[in-house]
Amino acid sequence: MSYLILTCVFISILAIFKIWYTCQSGKCKSNRKLYGKTAIITGASAGIGLETAKDLAFRGARVILACRNREKAQAVADDIISTTGNKNVEVQVIELSDFLSVRQFANHILKNEKSLDILLNNAGCLKSSKEITKNGLEYTMAANHYGHFLLTNILIPLLKKTPRSRIVNVSSEAHRFCKKIDPEDLNFEKMSFKMFPAYAQSKLANILFTLELAERLKDTDIIANSLHPGAVVSEIASKTGSKLMSIVSSIFKPFLKGTALGAQTSIYVAVSEEVEGVTGKYFIDCHQGETTELACHRGMAKKLWEASELDVKLQPEEYHL
Repeated sequence: MSYLILTCVFISILAIFKIWYTCQSGKCKSNRKLYGKTAIITGASAGIGLETAKDLAFRGARVILACRNREKAQAVADDIISTTGNKNVEVQVIELSDFLSVRQFANHILKNEKSLDILLNNAGCLKSSKEITKNGLEYTMAANHYGHFLLTNILIPLLKKTPRSRIVNVSSEAHRFCKKIDPEDLNFEKMSFKMFPAYAQSKLANILFTLELAERLKDTDIIANSLHPGAVVSEIASKTGSKLMSIVSSIFKPFLKGTALGAQTSIYVAVSEEVEGVTGKYFIDCHQGETTELACHRGMAKKLWEASELDVKLQPEEYHL
């Protein structure tokens, strides 16, 4: 009987937390329309990426869903078109952990698009065991950081051509669990690999990348910011390959933000008039937040950038900053 009481108390606490968490979560209040604007969203076939794509389509933007699975993404695109009435939604394939795929995608965009108003680096993953990509890098870092680093660098000329363009990098409060980062061992060749520390490092890398990117873009009108979407129901946990993670995720799923609410800060940073001219910042619940001391270390941000250039083998024609 005591176990039953404890279970009821635990569930009640979580339910109260869910109500509080939902009520205090930020919501994008901007009514800004995006007719004539173009947005690219990575990982837009599910979760907050999908909800962000839908919102931008409602606002009238041309939306490019940059995803791994064309069939899944096309079904999402068709639904967004049907729901919003905006027929200017399309799918382009990209595998962020494969730099050949990133380069092919980016070069296609440069060749076929006249402008790029919003680049939303949203895709992310969590792996239970160490995997090495075709490029010889650890998969979590490749998909969460290196792929977006390379994509952004290649697309800089198009972003520069577009007045007041925005780069939005989806990070996480998980970065707080990364207490140190070694630019010479980003792929766990010296350190032992563990699932959550690897994810935390990649999320810290997102913020440091944003910090250095904003510094390198300071003489342009491009702004670059990062954000934490909140504790959101997503597919990430179910795709880790960890049964324990899937079970834990299933238990807590009813008490997390839904994807529509989780997408609000991404939408806010991408479209809000309040963010105009604001760059190099970190947002939580549609307002500027604080990061760890390490995440705002400019020296480390520069070292990470230089290490990333080497790891992705940035080509001479891809240097624009």
